[in-house]
Amino acid sequence: MEMEKSEGHFLCLNAPAKVNLCLQVLAKRPDGYHELATWMQKLSLYDRIELTLSKTCGIRLQCSRDDLPADPSNLVWKAAAAFLSVSGHGSRYGVDIHLEKNIPMAAGLGGGSSDAGTVLKGLNLLFKNEFSGSVLLDMARRLGADVPFFATDYDAVWATGIGDKMVAIPSLVDHTFLLVNPGFSVSTRWVYEKFALTMQEKKSKLPGFRKSDIGILPLEKITNDLEKVTLFRYPELGEIKKKLRDAGAVAALMSGSGPTVFGIFPDGTTAYTTEDFQGLAQKLRREYGDEVFVVRAVAGA
Repeated sequence: MEMEKSEGHFLCLNAPAKVNLCLQVLAKRPDGYHELATWMQKLSLYDRIELTLSKTCGIRLQCSRDDLPADPSNLVWKAAAAFLSVSGHGSRYGVDIHLEKNIPMAAGLGGGSSDAGTVLKGLNLLFKNEFSGSVLLDMARRLGADVPFFATDYDAVWATGIGDKMVAIPSLVDHTFLLVNPGFSVSTRWVYEKFALTMQEKKSKLPGFRKSDIGILPLEKITNDLEKVTLFRYPELGEIKKKLRDAGAVAALMSGSGPTVFGIFPDGTTAYTTEDFQGLAQKLRREYGDEVFVVRAVAGA
């Protein structure tokens, strides 16, 4: 979360996208979620959220996209309702929310979860940090598996559980990420259901994430258990991965349940300038549509 403007009862916030640099699915839980082991990194692609406290009770949500519901089914609304309910302020205050969507939806980039986590943090700021981080995490946990990450100030984490047991790790600050979303959405539920047909309970064997050396996993070893499910249905994602590697990415991977694919370019490994990255992105836009982004890892959100 980055704060752009704060005036008393008003906040303007940036809600960042994320990628999963690693994602292992370990077991199905009785509550319907899955036990995960995942490395998550926030990126400089943001939705924009404006929060205004009001003496008129209730939640009023406006969205920049007509295909996004502005009602209690929206995760942003649910986050605001959860905060006001737990705090008890809902009987005295309401909140007006304006959501400007820039992160592609149903794309594996955590946009909806980021919006929800950012609303929780923003409302807590407006009420002068009423709740501790652990209480915010409890609220976030009930909203979805990725929401806890965005309810923290961590830029990058190694997470287990449903993504709610987190250890902060160094942000990849000296890296450029090229995100390619091919323009169609993928149902997270569908991907997990297909994966569940073949999965067996297992232990995480990802190297480099022992307690003593968290954060040093070589990028060449990043992996995503869900990738094989989504790529089987959408083989063009494999083509995108190859193009990113051919362009000089040290690694390319699908994020989350997809379909966004990202390439990682550490500073100093290529001779690319900012203009070169933008040129490469424009070339990919001609093939896959407008949702191709050149971003950096977030540092100090």
